[in-house]
Amino acid sequence: MKRTFVLGLAILLVMGRPCLTRAQSEPSTLSPQAKSDGLLTATPESVSLAAKPLHDMEAAIRAGEFKKIGSVLVARNGKLIFEAYFDGDSGTLRDTRSATKSITDVLVGIAIGEKKLSGVDARVLALLPERARKMQNPDPRKDKITVEDFLTMSSPLECDDWNDASRGNEERMYVIEDWAQFILDLPVRGRMHVGEQADAPKYGRYFSYCTGGVFILSEVLQKATSLRTDRYAQDKFFGPLGISDAQWVYSPMNVPQTGGGLRLTSRDLLKIAELYRNGGTWEGTRIVDEAWVKASTQAHAQIDDQTEYGYLWWLKKFKSGGKGYPAFFMSGNGGNKVAVFPGLDLTVVITSTNYGTRGMHEQTEKLLTDYVLAAVGP
Repeated sequence: MKRTFVLGLAILLVMGRPCLTRAQSEPSTLSPQAKSDGLLTATPESVSLAAKPLHDMEAAIRAGEFKKIGSVLVARNGKLIFEAYFDGDSGTLRDTRSATKSITDVLVGIAIGEKKLSGVDARVLALLPERARKMQNPDPRKDKITVEDFLTMSSPLECDDWNDASRGNEERMYVIEDWAQFILDLPVRGRMHVGEQADAPKYGRYFSYCTGGVFILSEVLQKATSLRTDRYAQDKFFGPLGISDAQWVYSPMNVPQTGGGLRLTSRDLLKIAELYRNGGTWEGTRIVDEAWVKASTQAHAQIDDQTEYGYLWWLKKFKSGGKGYPAFFMSGNGGNKVAVFPGLDLTVVITSTNYGTRGMHEQTEKLLTDYVLAAVGP
């Protein structure tokens, strides 16, 4: 994949075109074939999972009850026990959209662990003085924006991808050449409230989903590490995980888009989930500090009554069979999910190209609750 795009191509890659996949899909097996990628394999029964719900899930997907599902992988106790491809195969690169954001969290954690970056309290404009000098709408509150503000989607910038009227909506960013300056130029947002006193938010942060803020972290990482983010990722993260095939999206100014669009195989996505399930180690080698994994996957902002947000990881309890199972997960447009259920030692990858459709996340959650978690049993 070329690293330089005309603007139109870059927009298409980020905004809605599924990547090409191989014509044939691979049938599933409840005892996946071991490969030389570090993933161990086993049968469901050997890790106390029922095989029938997984068989039923595959049958339902192949019957068309679930739309545009690309792949489903399930692992327990570090062993891959279910692997099915419905579009492409194990070598297909999956565009999981905003799931990329969680990978950006890993890179920030590695940079802090290496003392390349001072910590989450590092002020963004102090790290990017050339941006600050030409910034529009200057405000003392913008000067105080930290790395943590972008990790938790709670910066004061008027940026909300869930609001079409927002000046910082990502669709407006993609048609500008300089994405970082576009975001930092935004004014500070205001919040209307009923009554003279406004209630303070849980955890002290107002959540506002902002892809552009996560993109700013690409420049922060490059400034801190002296390496472009894609190269830093390969050296410090993908390389140690044995990931050799990663395709990034780049801005018109050739900056890696850390807010979305990174393409990886389903098995490589599972490795990332396993890395965090294991507290930051892979095959006995520490890649990211355990304290960072813990901080990243605990709540720092509240989204709604059921969902909270860590450092670019989603937090939610999924209900199945009358029980609730806490999880932290990567999530992206189309219904893409890479989930870790710590209490079950369970990791799940579901990729989908059901982009921009109503119910895309609901159908993925149904696969999780009605089939995968149902396999756990009473």
